[in-house]
Amino acid sequence: MSKKQVKVWDPLVRIFHWSLVLFFVIAYLTGEDESQLHIYTGYVVLGLVVWRILWGFIGTQYARFSQFVYRPKTVMAYLHSLLAARPAHYLGHNPAGGYMIIALLFMLLVTTLTGLKVYGVEGYGPLATSTYDPPVTLISSAQADDDDHNATKEHKVDEALEEFWEEIHEFASNLTVLLIIIHILGVTVSSRIDRENLVKAMVTGKKQVDE
Repeated sequence: MSKKQVKVWDPLVRIFHWSLVLFFVIAYLTGEDESQLHIYTGYVVLGLVVWRILWGFIGTQYARFSQFVYRPKTVMAYLHSLLAARPAHYLGHNPAGGYMIIALLFMLLVTTLTGLKVYGVEGYGPLATSTYDPPVTLISSAQADDDDHNATKEHKVDEALEEFWEEIHEFASNLTVLLIIIHILGVTVSSRIDRENLVKAMVTGKKQVDE
C-alpha cells in the first residue's frame, strides 16, 4: 500500500512549538539567577501561550481545540487501545495528546502569571504593587519611629507575599517540566506504535498516510 504526504501543521504552529521549547528552556535554566534574561524570556513564553490559545479558536483545521479536544470517554478508550498496542490513528493530535496540550498551556499560564506576581511584589512589571514610601517632611522622633515600624512591618508583609508567589511559581515550573517529560515519552511511544516520526512532522508540517 502506497503512502502520501498530507499537510497537518501550519507554519505558525511549528514556529510556536519550537520557539516555546527554546524560550522555556532558557527561562527554566535562568530561574535561579533571577536575571533580566529570565524575566524577558518569561514574557516571551507568556506571549506565545496567549497567541496559541487564540490560534486554538481561529487557526487552521488541525490547530483548533475543537479538532483535538475529545470527551473523557474517547480519551480513556484511546489509552486502552494504546496499552494494547492497537491505537486508532489520528492525523492531528490524538485524544491523549490533545489533553496534554491543554495541560501544558494551562501550566505555562500559571507559571508565567505567578512569575509576574513575584516581579510585581518587587515593584516591577504590569502587576507591580505600591510599596511604602514615607513622605519627606519634618516630623517628630516619635512619628519617625512609628513610620519606621510601619515600613518594617509592610516590608515583612511584602517578603512573605513574595515568598508565597515564588513557591507557587517554582512548583508550577517544575510540574510543567514533568508534563513535558511525559509529553516526550508519549510522542516517542506513539511514533513507534504508529510508525511515524512525530518530531519530523512538527518540523516539516507533513504526515504520511495510506492512499
